[in-house]
Amino acid sequence: LLAALVYAALFGSVVSLLTAVVLGRVELAVVQAPARVALPLAAPLVVSLGAGIYEELLFRVLLVSGILGLARLIGWGRPLALGAAIVGSALIFSAFHYVGPLGDRLTLASFAFRAIAGVVLSALYASRGFGSAAWTHALYDVGLALLGRF
Repeated sequence: LLAALVYAALFGSVVSLLTAVVLGRVELAVVQAPARVALPLAAPLVVSLGAGIYEELLFRVLLVSGILGLARLIGWGRPLALGAAIVGSALIFSAFHYVGPLGDRLTLASFAFRAIAGVVLSALYASRGFGSAAWTHALYDVGLALLGRF
C-alpha cells in the first residue's frame, strides 16, 4: 500500500511528462475535469476506488493476460507477446473512456495521456502484480477526486 501511494503520487506527473514528450509539446496533457456536482465526499471516493479496482481487473488482469496468452498460443516469444499485450490493452483502456453518453470528448492529448497511463499501469501489473496496479490507479483517482473538490 505504501509503494502504491508513492506510485500514485508520481503517476500523473510522469504520465504527463511522457505524454508531452510523445506529442512533442511542452503543453502537458490535462484530462478533462468532470462536471462539478454537489455530492457528498464519500461518493467520489467510492467511485474512484471502484474505478481503480474494476478497470485494473478488466484491462490488466483480463485483457493483458488474455492478449499475452493468445500471443503465446500463436507462437510469439514472451517479450513480443508482453509488449503487444501492454500496448494493445493500453489503447483499448484509453478508447474506453470516450464510449457512451458519459464518455469524455476525444482529444489527441487526452487519448495519448490515457494510453500512456495504460502502458504504465500495464507495466506495473506485469512487474509488480494486480495489487500494485489497482492500488496505484485507485489512489491516483482518489487524489484527483479530492483535488477536484477545492
